[in-house]
Amino acid sequence: MPFAEVNGTRLHYMDEGPRDGAPLVLLHALGTNLHLWDAVLPHVPDGLRVVRIDLRGHGQSDAPPAPYSMGAMVRDVESLLDHLELRDVMLCGLSLGGMIAQGLAVKRLDQVRALMLVGTAAKIGMPKLWDDRAEAVRKHGLSALADEIAKHWFLRKGQTFVSPDGLSHWRDMLVNTPIDGYCGAIAAVSGTDFFTPTSGLRLPALGLCGVDDRATPPDLMRETLELIPGSDFKIIRHAGHLCCAEQPEEFARHLTDFLIRTGHIRTSDRAPLLKNHGSCCGGHA
Repeated sequence: MPFAEVNGTRLHYMDEGPRDGAPLVLLHALGTNLHLWDAVLPHVPDGLRVVRIDLRGHGQSDAPPAPYSMGAMVRDVESLLDHLELRDVMLCGLSLGGMIAQGLAVKRLDQVRALMLVGTAAKIGMPKLWDDRAEAVRKHGLSALADEIAKHWFLRKGQTFVSPDGLSHWRDMLVNTPIDGYCGAIAAVSGTDFFTPTSGLRLPALGLCGVDDRATPPDLMRETLELIPGSDFKIIRHAGHLCCAEQPEEFARHLTDFLIRTGHIRTSDRAPLLKNHGSCCGGHA
């Protein structure tokens, strides 16, 4: 499995598709890992070079002691893309990954051609909310809180929650996130306010949000997308926070349309790409 040493941290990543393909880089949410995107990949266009990254503290990447800064998490992705000699990528991030994507787009427009923000915002929550979450995780562990956190990821129907392939599947991913990784990333989200930097972006941008996303509700996402002139915003029905996992075909359709609209791929490149991809393994912003 590929690893790269960046900023004193070993990052795990997957680099799939032709080396000369149009690059698509996917950044996952807090408490998940690069397998968050598994269900989407069979539906993305042929010929893409798809890079998925386990962010620091998640999946198979190193988990340095908490706290982490958003700047450090942005530098991780920046350095890995430099390591892979990638420029002009389509950068897609969900929640925590979407905040990192905003930061990288502001810093390195040579690396980012277009931006896809999913279930995220320029600022997510208040510091006390995140401080309380980190304290509870430190005190009780992720296992004690996992059921409640995981339920916030998916569509709520009445008093029941529906996940695409069993809530325990996603609970295990969350529980297997190192405590330092989870709390470290919480600190990065808590300390970040990208309203001013994001308002300076001038690049193609698309926002996607699940209609039942209670972590980053549609109105919050719309407010962030309105900071970027000319951006587009779509709501995905029958989905919560992890809309790419709940509605992968609709998600991929919006992604494909955006890839074509920005000239990243041609209309003829619509055929599915990755038939054989990793199944989700343990590894809510």
